[in-house]
Amino acid sequence: MDVIELLRVAWSSIRVHKMRSFLTILGIMIGVACVITMMTVTAGAQHDIDRQMREMGSNLMMVYAGSWRSRGGVRGAAGANAVLTEDDSDAIKREIPEIVAAAPTVRGYAQVVVGNRNWNSSVYGIDEDFLVVRNWGVNEGRLFEPSELSRGSRVALIGSTTATELFGEGQVLGQTIRVQNVQFTVVGLLASKGMAPGSTSFDQDSVVLIPLKTARTRLLGRQGVAGNSVEGIYISVENEEDMLYVEEEIKKLLHTRHRIDPEREAFSVNNMSEWIESRLEQQNTFNSLLSVIAAVSLIVGGIGIMNIMLVSVTERTREIGLRMAVGARNTDIMQQFLVEAIALCTAGGILGILLAIIVSAGSSYLAGWPIYFQWWVLMMAVVFSGVIGIFFGFYPARSAANKDPIEALRTE
Repeated sequence: MDVIELLRVAWSSIRVHKMRSFLTILGIMIGVACVITMMTVTAGAQHDIDRQMREMGSNLMMVYAGSWRSRGGVRGAAGANAVLTEDDSDAIKREIPEIVAAAPTVRGYAQVVVGNRNWNSSVYGIDEDFLVVRNWGVNEGRLFEPSELSRGSRVALIGSTTATELFGEGQVLGQTIRVQNVQFTVVGLLASKGMAPGSTSFDQDSVVLIPLKTARTRLLGRQGVAGNSVEGIYISVENEEDMLYVEEEIKKLLHTRHRIDPEREAFSVNNMSEWIESRLEQQNTFNSLLSVIAAVSLIVGGIGIMNIMLVSVTERTREIGLRMAVGARNTDIMQQFLVEAIALCTAGGILGILLAIIVSAGSSYLAGWPIYFQWWVLMMAVVFSGVIGIFFGFYPARSAANKDPIEALRTE
């Protein structure tokens, strides 16, 4: 029997028993949908993490003056006996070769006013390395010039959210904004970054960037930032595999420079790679749960197909006897039932793909989960469905092929 004839006979059998065929492939359909949904959500989450990392900056670390614990177990106040300075930033960049850039910053919150409009924004005092570390550019205008940074000029870069709230759709460049009664000229509109990683409330685009010297002498100095002290240092490491090593080197260097006992832990280093690992662990737990559900669904679906095929063999015993009586070989009968099982599973795989697309799109819309379809996963789902059909359809097909034609013809 040729392939075309086998497919025609299989399709006729499936079409005659539509409801039974649909219920047979339901388990395969659900299992395949679970597998594809798992892969889609996993890939989407990975792409989302990669996107957030690109937006936050390349191999980013943040250094702060943190609390310390004394030998007696008493914890000191945050920043006690430890104040970060611009000199610390220069030393970190100079003495640790794995570091690409180090950006000292001061930060505060302020009402930004333009005419009768105002908006509460994060205000950062930065130097030339900040935008390098954060992998941040401008959509319009320009960056700060070296002379503006050294003189402490009253110029500003603003984020897209701040620009929209203050100017709407109007012109931004060259406009004057007022921050705590200090006027700044907007020289650049920052590229959009969206929400901060792991946060649904901190908008990175609600920001105003000004020169570090300007922030200290004219603005944030009024809130206690004096001398050359800074609130934190943003650091970019050249290679991700060096992150943990660099973290320890930074702590050693700072404790040595400030002559503080390392056991006091006077400085904290936030390593973005640790955040990534945490996110991936959560995602892997979710993937494991989905994998179990998918595996169980596929096994149940395969057993269901084997069960239905065995019932079908019993119901069609007389048909099998007639086919053998007119010359059908055992291999022909076996191929017929095997093709039917493969057809059912492949149909289940195709319907499972459609169900996965609906579920994935729905979860993205309702729950906000990022999704990313990979075409090779869809193709593998169909192929894997056919393999299940072969595995679970082999025994019923062999049972049909081993029927005695005389006994089969006697069956009522």
